[in-house]
Amino acid sequence: MSENGPDEALRRWRLVLGRFADRSLAGCCGGDDLRRDRALERIYGESYRRRGLRLDVGPKSSRGGSEPTRMTMPEWFGEMRELFPRSTLEVVKADALSRFGMTEILDDPKALAELEPDPAILSALLAHRGRSDPAVEAKIRQVAKRVVEELTKRLRVQTSRALSGARRRGATTGLRGAARDIAWDETIRRNLRNWDPERKVLVADRLRFHAATRRHLPWRIILCIDQSGSMATSLIYSAVMAAILSTLPAVDVKLVLFDTAIVDVSDQVGDPVDVLMSVQLGGGTDIGRALAYCEQKHVATPERTVLVLVSDFCEGAPIGPMLSTVKRLAGARVKLLGLAALDEAARPSYDHATAQRLAEAGMAIAALTPEHFADWVAGHLR
Repeated sequence: MSENGPDEALRRWRLVLGRFADRSLAGCCGGDDLRRDRALERIYGESYRRRGLRLDVGPKSSRGGSEPTRMTMPEWFGEMRELFPRSTLEVVKADALSRFGMTEILDDPKALAELEPDPAILSALLAHRGRSDPAVEAKIRQVAKRVVEELTKRLRVQTSRALSGARRRGATTGLRGAARDIAWDETIRRNLRNWDPERKVLVADRLRFHAATRRHLPWRIILCIDQSGSMATSLIYSAVMAAILSTLPAVDVKLVLFDTAIVDVSDQVGDPVDVLMSVQLGGGTDIGRALAYCEQKHVATPERTVLVLVSDFCEGAPIGPMLSTVKRLAGARVKLLGLAALDEAARPSYDHATAQRLAEAGMAIAALTPEHFADWVAGHLR
């Protein structure tokens, strides 16, 4: 079979299309290719099975079938390791968990041990957490720890820079500072008498610098996070951002998770792994109740409070109480921010009509990547 000729192209198409191309591309695959096809079918055929399609029945048959016995997960993992590169195996494992919810893959010790720390994988693991045995629970914590460490490393510097302070352009000082902080206009004005006409240079013996300032006003940031099943990835990023924010000077962070119930994990805000391990994904959504809880428990100084709602805005309760609470908070001068997405892909999926109603009631709405979240919040603190 030619490496680059038409036979190779047909072989590749047969592997991509799977068993549904058997009639048109019969004979294109053999040997190890048939094993590869069966291994991929074990995962990707699941999407058809879960939609009620019977893959084992031929087009002219009303019963019976010819589908080979489905390989067990340990058998599948062994085949994948032998037939595919590691990078392919990781992609297929991620699809099995995050796209198809095939948590039985976690029952294989080898597959479990080799899971890569990735937000998408962690999302699937968190959804499985309540049904897992102690060994899987320990692995979930291990993956969560590594994911949190990577995200914290990536987001900490930008978040600290955005929220911990800013130069005050309206005031200058004679105290020494960095070259980037030189107030050039003021420095030039104060040194005009030192102009050297022969050398055509200005001798600046009195440098002026922008006065550095840090926000020492007591800001309270309340993160109110939807923990319904569709919000797993947002929860991961929110927990990491809450931990980073809690390390900043003069910022007090409260963290509240909700579906139809409310879990206040403000005492765990410095440990995002513990926060994630306390999450119970699923259930309905009662945004109004969660906002009312934040108002009653955590809004002490409204004009120095930022309340960030991270949700898909799919309210399961009557919308009236939610809008009333938002209007009341806005009237009290609480800064209200509604975040429709907090993952790095910025592919928001949310109820646009409800988001519009929230905006009309006084909540700023955005769909942002984590890198832009800190700048957005900082903009509302200035």
